[in-house]
Amino acid sequence: MIKYLIPGFIVLFGFMTLREGGSVLFFDGVARQEAGAFVPFVLWFNFLTGFALVTVGVALFRNAKWSFRVSAVVAALSFLVLAAFLIFVAFGGRHEVRTLIAMPLRTLIWVGIAYWCSRVRKKEFKGALK
Repeated sequence: MIKYLIPGFIVLFGFMTLREGGSVLFFDGVARQEAGAFVPFVLWFNFLTGFALVTVGVALFRNAKWSFRVSAVVAALSFLVLAAFLIFVAFGGRHEVRTLIAMPLRTLIWVGIAYWCSRVRKKEFKGALK
C-alpha cells in the first residue's frame, strides 16, 4: 500500500509545484502579486524540480532503478540553492519569510525522497539475491 502512496504523493506534490510556480513565472496576475518579493532563481529552481518530482514519482511506480540517482542529485542541488538563497538573504536581498521556511522544507523533502528511493532499491537488491 505504502509502495503506491508515497509515489502518488510525490507526483501530486510535483504537479502542485508546477502549477504554483508556473502561475507566478508565466502569468502576470493574482498569483504573482500574492507571491510578493519572490527570489527568481529559487522560484525557477523549484518550478523545474516539479518536473523532477513527477518523474521520480512515476519512476517509483514503475520500479525504475534510476529514481534514487535523480532524487539524490536534486537533493544535492537543493542544498546548493538553499545555500545560495541564504547568502542572498545575508547580503540584504529582498525575500519573503515563507521562502525561508519553504526552501529548507523542500530540501528535506528531497533528502527524504532520496532516502526512501535508496531503501526501496536496497530491498529489491536483497530480494534479487535470495
